[in-house]
Amino acid sequence: MFRTIPDGMSFDLKNLNLFVRVATLGAIGRAGAEFGFSATNTSQRLQALETELDVKLLNRTTRAVSLTPDGELFLEHAKRILEDVEDARTMLSGNSGTVSGKLRVTASASFGRSHIVPHVPEFLRLYPHVELDLNLTDTVLDIVELGYDLAFRLGDLGPSSLLAQKLDDDPRLLVAAPSYLEHAGTPETAADLANHACLTMHPREVWHLIDQSDTMHDVRVSGPATVSLGDAAMDWTLAGLGINKACLWQTGDHIRSGRLVRVLPHLRAWPDSKIWAVRPPGRLMHARVRAFLDFMRVRIIAANKVLYADLI
Repeated sequence: MFRTIPDGMSFDLKNLNLFVRVATLGAIGRAGAEFGFSATNTSQRLQALETELDVKLLNRTTRAVSLTPDGELFLEHAKRILEDVEDARTMLSGNSGTVSGKLRVTASASFGRSHIVPHVPEFLRLYPHVELDLNLTDTVLDIVELGYDLAFRLGDLGPSSLLAQKLDDDPRLLVAAPSYLEHAGTPETAADLANHACLTMHPREVWHLIDQSDTMHDVRVSGPATVSLGDAAMDWTLAGLGINKACLWQTGDHIRSGRLVRVLPHLRAWPDSKIWAVRPPGRLMHARVRAFLDFMRVRIIAANKVLYADLI
């Protein structure tokens, strides 16, 4: 079994980081590429770590890599060592007033384009030593496996070990273009939606709607097309293609201008949607992550007030 780490033993932190990423990804080549290491250099670094510890950490085959029992035990030690080092860096950077390092963030594409992207220049002017890597996608990524520091997500979060912080409410309602309602008619009940063109992310999607008396209405809806991008669904809604269950921050301006109208205004989407910031589990929030989150939280709330506060 894994032996106690001898006093005075020193580790190359890059090798520790590399080992943790190999354990997370289950692939030596992919992990090494993240650090800019060749396959040969990656293997050499892992072997050096094993030599330092005098244990075998990894089982290697031509197709896969897995942790040995000693490797599984050492993984938790390695994570704690790296967290302690980052904790110390965070403390020192806080004392010096410097926030620095690479920051990897992902966000819903439409939401990120509306609420995150416009404020990035200001953030980087305030924190010029931060290098931001922003991935905008409506695909829910595994931020632990892919090494992201922070994700902005919408909706109802399922069970997860991720750390979640609510930033703001995200009310959703039914909208359509006047042109669609003129030729298809206006639904009068939730059940009527089953006979209308509804723009969804999945074929035959079930919409959960709740009325003012808290009565639930589950309606299986369908439409002429599905799409995974919120902005595309909004473009189709404006073009009169069908009814959309959309975020109020997306629709506020269009409702005011008359380009969209509310459908079944006594209903709202259920469960109540929220805007969340989620990050990998652990004891530490790096200074750069905290700075970005605090900065964006203020601007997200302010943007939503402008976009839809008068419509609630």
